[in-house]
Amino acid sequence: MRWTRPVLLIAIFLIVISVGTTFYGRWRDQKAGAASKPKVLAGGLTASSQAWEWTQSSHGKPVVSIHADDMSESEGKLHLRGVELHLFHKEATEYDDVKSAKAEFDEDKGLLFSEGEVEITMSVPADQKDAKPSGRLMHIKSSGVTFESKTGKASTDKPTTFDFDRGSGNAVGATYDPEIHELHMNSQVHLLWTGNDPKKKPMQVEAGDATYKEKDQRVFLGQWSKLVRDTLTLNAGPATVNLDKGIIQQVTTEHANGQDVRPNRQVDYAADQLTINMDQDGQIKNILGEQNARLVSHSNTGETTITTDHIDLGFDTQSGDSILDTALATGHSVAESKPAVKQGSEPADTRVLRSEVIRTKMKPDGQEIDNVETAGAGSLEFIPNAPAKPHRWLDGDKLWIKYGEKNQLESCKSINVATKTQKPTPAGKKEPLPPSLTWSKNLLAEFDPKTAQLSRLEQWDDFRYEEGTRKAKANRALLEQSKNLIHLTGVARVWDPTGLTDGDTIVLDQANGDFSAEGNVSSTRMPDKKKETTDAEQTDSGGLLADDQPMHAKAKKMISKDNNLQIRYEGDAVAWQDSNRLQADVIEIDRENNILKAHGHVVSQLLDKPKDDKKKKTASPVFTIVKSPELIYNDDDRLAHYTGGVLLDRPDMKVKSQELKAYLRDADDDDASSLHHAFADGKVEVVQRSVDRTRTGTSEHAEYYVDEAKVILENGHPQLVDTIKGSTRGRKLTWFSNDDRLLVDGAEGQPAQSKLRRK
Repeated sequence: MRWTRPVLLIAIFLIVISVGTTFYGRWRDQKAGAASKPKVLAGGLTASSQAWEWTQSSHGKPVVSIHADDMSESEGKLHLRGVELHLFHKEATEYDDVKSAKAEFDEDKGLLFSEGEVEITMSVPADQKDAKPSGRLMHIKSSGVTFESKTGKASTDKPTTFDFDRGSGNAVGATYDPEIHELHMNSQVHLLWTGNDPKKKPMQVEAGDATYKEKDQRVFLGQWSKLVRDTLTLNAGPATVNLDKGIIQQVTTEHANGQDVRPNRQVDYAADQLTINMDQDGQIKNILGEQNARLVSHSNTGETTITTDHIDLGFDTQSGDSILDTALATGHSVAESKPAVKQGSEPADTRVLRSEVIRTKMKPDGQEIDNVETAGAGSLEFIPNAPAKPHRWLDGDKLWIKYGEKNQLESCKSINVATKTQKPTPAGKKEPLPPSLTWSKNLLAEFDPKTAQLSRLEQWDDFRYEEGTRKAKANRALLEQSKNLIHLTGVARVWDPTGLTDGDTIVLDQANGDFSAEGNVSSTRMPDKKKETTDAEQTDSGGLLADDQPMHAKAKKMISKDNNLQIRYEGDAVAWQDSNRLQADVIEIDRENNILKAHGHVVSQLLDKPKDDKKKKTASPVFTIVKSPELIYNDDDRLAHYTGGVLLDRPDMKVKSQELKAYLRDADDDDASSLHHAFADGKVEVVQRSVDRTRTGTSEHAEYYVDEAKVILENGHPQLVDTIKGSTRGRKLTWFSNDDRLLVDGAEGQPAQSKLRRK
């Protein structure tokens, strides 16, 4: 906002003083040095003269010159008509001109009185061709003026007007005392100052009364005071004007309030005490507001209110005008910005900035804010004006706020930050959602220039996050508000009671709780207990998705959805529970439906359980390892379906096929092997090796039963080749590896065939 020159035309009081003092001094000198007056004619005769003129000089320079069109004397009084008095200044280059239609001087009482109009012109150049605008040339008009020759006091209770080359003024009644150099204007004081440039808007000053104390170089505006210039208005109680060689240096007011009204903008301000400081050119340098200071700015974009104990407004005067440059609020400072409501659009948040010290920097034109910062700890609150918007808080050791066009919030920086975001309670729910909390050493928030809504939030150096039971940390975090995503980078971790995930980068979706991780990903998922169980019931459930053991995993990338019910690992993925292990290019886990899928270079490893504790301590681990391109596992029926070319490998058995269905044991089955039986289809090859022999079976379909050590071959010309006993063909071949039995079924027209190998 712009501020203009204040009550400069108070300076015309100096001119009035000069008139009174000069006239009184010149008259006193004239009386002392004048020739003796002729004695009054006896018998009450009256002396008179026309075109009367009297002049006094000193050292060749005129001192005073009096001219009257008519003079008469009677009863000890001089009666002058058509009076013009020239009171020359010291160097006689200027004089003060006093004109009156009629004046009366009572020598006995020492009173000079003019009942009619008196016109005074100050500082008239003796040589009119040298006349230049000075600001002091004045025309003073009044009536009923009384001058006391003994004291020098001059007074009137009539209206008095002032005209000079830079302004004008008026008041009702005035008194001047030259002994104490004090001028008092009784009431209805009004001054108008146009300044050096008549094209500029004038300043108007009004007061209930005014007193000028020349010795103290002060002017007191009593009862009430008012300053008006163009769009600026200041109303106050009593005011004090401090001068320096006639130039206003400072104006102090009490209980001040005012406004600056411009197109599309209005500024209201108030304080218990307001001080205006000015430079030598009469421009405002700064304005100080003390106690209950308040500043309110209204514009098309909204309303901003600043309340504080003390406010200091600094102005730039380089352009020849006082343009607001800075605003410093100190002590319990609060700046609140309310957005304007625009039809058809969602209102922006109300912003409230709190700090002991708030420093505001204006743009060069003084119309809009450039930036705001706090000198110490501060808080910034975003209060939603729409029910679906979140409520946000930001606390930091220091805040820097940058503004764009039309006072729209552009960015906010802070250090040692804590933030809080409270989302609205969803419809139909009674309990509010847990707040989202963050901490970091540094923060940068960016806002949409069109809507003033948060668009991007970045925090770095020891970032921490908490929302209900979910927590996270990283070196750096970035919030994309439009997508409601948080990007965590640099030693990132996310955890909650269901598990934790580490990665180079983690992206959290605040809308639904989903997240993804990339780069050196590792995760741990805690057991998903569907019901509370006793210690006796908490046995190893086996299988690929044991619900009583944590699942660990590593991959290049991980995606978690639906509150960790849907998990996907990509890129060299490995997942394991105890000794059971699965690796693949991609692993997908559907905990909702108890389904696991693996794609590309699948390798599953299941550990057989020893039947008693002694074997647990001494026996070597026995694994069932299956390799294939694809795997689908359903934990409800304990079926692992491998496709795309499969290899099943156990210590005493290998099975190759196009696909394989492995049926795992139930969780309460105490048998050693995790594999109960398996069905293989498509180019099946079963190989059993022992120390002294190898058995190889081929068919299109095979069944392997672990407990019975039984293999069934059928379809596609089943054949069993034994390195000791030879080969056997049949419609169906069944052999028992533990007791070396072979059962052969032949088809009608195709009897079984055996070739025995002789020893």
